[in-house]
Amino acid sequence: MPEKQKINLLWFGNNLRIRDNESLFNVMQQQLPFLAVYIFDKSFFNSTQLSFKKIGKFRAKFLLQTVSDLENNLKEKKIPFLKKLGKTEDIFKQISKGFEVEKIFCQREWTKDEIELENQIKTIFPDVRWVKSYSQLLLEPDFVKERLDKIPLLFTTFRQKIEKDFKIRNEFDSEHLVYNKSTFDLKIKSDDITLKTLGFEDFETHSSSAFPFTGGETEALKRLNSYFFETQNISQYKETRNGLIDAEYSSKFSSWLGNGSLSAVSIYHEIKKYEAEFGANDSTYWLIFELFWRDFFKYTSMQFRNKIFQRNGISNQEHKWQNNENLTQYWIDGATNSDFINANMLEIKNTGWMSNRGRQNVASYFCKILKQDWRIGAAYFEEMLLDYDVHSNYGNWMYLAGVGNDPRSRTFNAENQAEQYDADKKFRNLWLE
Repeated sequence: MPEKQKINLLWFGNNLRIRDNESLFNVMQQQLPFLAVYIFDKSFFNSTQLSFKKIGKFRAKFLLQTVSDLENNLKEKKIPFLKKLGKTEDIFKQISKGFEVEKIFCQREWTKDEIELENQIKTIFPDVRWVKSYSQLLLEPDFVKERLDKIPLLFTTFRQKIEKDFKIRNEFDSEHLVYNKSTFDLKIKSDDITLKTLGFEDFETHSSSAFPFTGGETEALKRLNSYFFETQNISQYKETRNGLIDAEYSSKFSSWLGNGSLSAVSIYHEIKKYEAEFGANDSTYWLIFELFWRDFFKYTSMQFRNKIFQRNGISNQEHKWQNNENLTQYWIDGATNSDFINANMLEIKNTGWMSNRGRQNVASYFCKILKQDWRIGAAYFEEMLLDYDVHSNYGNWMYLAGVGNDPRSRTFNAENQAEQYDADKKFRNLWLE
């Protein structure tokens, strides 16, 4: 039997970018050639939870666009890339037949679905060395550990402890590295993957969507440049971020951050560049503040692990949640007693997008007014949202249900909120016509 060629693997997950990619940077420094791999896992696309899909058509299309963009960017660097549809376990078995894999480079994850996948791969490659990166975070774990013994329940405490003289690492210069390793014969071919092969019908983006963008790092960097340097809209971010209509009321970075086609560290350094050129103000600070919130939910889930998916959340608060399918369906269909809630629910149903203001209101309404189990709402958002991120989604839902990071357990008054943020009824008229 011929000796298997030794290679390393770069396993892409939610880090679908070239710029500031630590795993790509590290694997490029190695002597061995490497294969970059992305797998559309069939069991993930087929699985459901609480009667909702794990991923819906909006995010699936965005993901396809993202992986296609990554494929083009890797091709330009002459990096071998394998894109497959199937079970992760089966694809890795196929690779193991042709190659001796020495190291697997990937992003570090700590939530249950991702850990299960990793464990499957470990049985196929028991002797492989794993090199994992924390590059989905803005703040490095060592820095956070130095400031905090444990992650506090309150965001304000977290922010105050880490904000004083905080340090953000430099970007990994992965985009400028040149791949010059020996070639190898890859007998496995990439798959041609479309929305249809993933189980969805194709569709056009809704004409009223506040997120008219496509997936991929190229589009993400274009948006970053446009929002900062072309329009300077970042300078009004704090005043406009509670808007409800059109693409410019907020940065819209969250969808690219969600699948890692844009890094929080890159955004931070671009803000600093912008401030040096045009001056700092409350708005430029506020975008950093929002990135701290994102990190706060990630560090919270790192500390509490699977408790973020449990009924009583991380605060172990007992609530008499209900599971009334009719009430949930009215909420989904935008058929509740509140026109503001209905407009927001019709927006997510038709576009996969909802403003931050809308999300807080519909989640509060679902848990506090309809008294439904928050995990049902979180699962629906997981299916629908373009910018779904496990840590932020479950963190925010726990928070609004009163079982998470906010012991005050507030209830939003949808009528007052509508009066404050949609006084002219423009948003409601847009979706309720």
